Amino acid sequence: MKFIFGPVASRRFGTSLGIDLSPGKKQCNFDCLYCELAPALTVDTYSEANRPDEIITELEQTLQEHPNTDVITLTANGEPTLYPYLDELIEKIDMIKGTKQTLILTNSATLSNPKTYQSLLALDQVKLSLDAVTPEVFKKIDRPHEGIDLDSLVESVISFSQEYKGRLFIEVLFVKTLNDTPEEIEAINRVLEQIRCERIDLGTIDRPPAYPIEGISYEELFKISHSFRPDLPIHIASRKDV
Repeated sequence: MKFIFGPVASRRFGTSLGIDLSPGKKQCNFDCLYCELAPALTVDTYSEANRPDEIITELEQTLQEHPNTDVITLTANGEPTLYPYLDELIEKIDMIKGTKQTLILTNSATLSNPKTYQSLLALDQVKLSLDAVTPEVFKKIDRPHEGIDLDSLVESVISFSQEYKGRLFIEVLFVKTLNDTPEEIEAINRVLEQIRCERIDLGTIDRPPAYPIEGISYEELFKISHSFRPDLPIHIASRKDV
């Protein structure tokens, strides 16, 4: 299979079939320090993109082989919302998915684009990453493509959370000495207080990163989890949860 991988058993999302929208190379608007893929120049559009029909053909075959799949997950070697035929692909998946759920894993950066915003509203589940909410830390960790505005990103995440009717998850990944400071944690907490979601996953580096950085220990992660407002749906994520 070129596009489809799995099924993957996940405690967070159930049995998932993944769709890699960029199987040929990394195409992303972030070059995150912690990425498990090799460093690459950021982009704001895909230079390589296969048509939805090619993906659907593989998906139909795989669903026949794995009928007990819970979730069809849109992801990529990079950022899946940059895929230029996302609307068409979601529509075609909806036609064949039956009772299965659709999920996307996104870094949130294109959510300020009205087209992307509307596309994600059509999905059953959405996981948005939010590693930092101050410009200095955001640029250090996520290394965004030129022109990505953090304020617009954060405002879009908050707005989307208020409008979205599906299952919304937020993920915060902590990097040692960068976004694990009391100041950044408090800033993230203030934003999370404005977001309506089912779960907030706190995690750290558990795969070899693209750059020479370190994650934090489980004990540190546990301590950080108690820094957030107690009524927030905080969950400590581990590699087995992915």
